[in-house]
Amino acid sequence: METRYTNSLLQVGDQVPDFPFSIEKQKVDSFKNYRGKVVLINFFATWCSHCRVELPRVQKEIWERYSNENLAVLSFARDERWGVVNGFKRHYGFTFPIVPDELRRVYNLFATQLIPRNVLVNASGAIIYQSSGYTVEEFDNMISIIESELK
Repeated sequence: METRYTNSLLQVGDQVPDFPFSIEKQKVDSFKNYRGKVVLINFFATWCSHCRVELPRVQKEIWERYSNENLAVLSFARDERWGVVNGFKRHYGFTFPIVPDELRRVYNLFATQLIPRNVLVNASGAIIYQSSGYTVEEFDNMISIIESELK
């Protein structure tokens, strides 16, 4: 099920293209390495108030609950560098992977605007859900879809 997907470049059912990203400073990873897992791709900005409401829920209700299962979380900080991202993670106590997307290289594969944005990808690499903006109902719906995919 898909709800608000304004300004999306990829749609539910589309395969997510492979893309490189730095999971740590100087350590490059690739999305293809996450095949076989359900993946939540999250886009946010450190200044975004709705993102600051959503990210603690990602930490508690998704990462802490499902990260030992067949689920990966990749959160991309739009327009940010490593220094800001690492300080943000420390300040809020986030332990899930948050990586900078300083030039929007990853974000621009998925959308033209709007954050927070979530893209849920199944183990085969297809988008099964996406949303832009934040509401409690949408986030709860996304958690239900994650639970279904992990069964």
